[in-house]
Amino acid sequence: MKPHKGSHSVYSIHLHLVLVTKYRKKIITSDMMRVMSEVFQRICKTKKSTMLEFDGESDHCHLLIDLHPDNNISQLVASLKSASSRILRKEFAEEINKVYWKPVFWSGSYYISSSGGVTIERLRKYIDEQDSPS
Repeated sequence: MKPHKGSHSVYSIHLHLVLVTKYRKKIITSDMMRVMSEVFQRICKTKKSTMLEFDGESDHCHLLIDLHPDNNISQLVASLKSASSRILRKEFAEEINKVYWKPVFWSGSYYISSSGGVTIERLRKYIDEQDSPS
């Protein structure tokens, strides 16, 4: 992917984010996935970022996000989780309330990793091979 250009920077930040339902309950339906996709796209857009890919299974979902460097990653994740949880619990109250009696949807934890470009080994080698000043 081509890097983005800012006024004083060039950047390419891609994150792989995995969100898991509370207690790994298999509650996510295809209708919920559709709503989540819309919510996640909207949140990313407000954060000057882009959701490149989205999919998942009945107890978790994966997002690939092209991140703008102005973002704090933990705040972005919190926004994604809180907005989607609030909207899902409202739109699918009957289904969700059968599984969760408290106002929860996502687990408190998540998985996130940077991705793209080259491997860490190749990057280490490139940095190591720089011509250091004498």
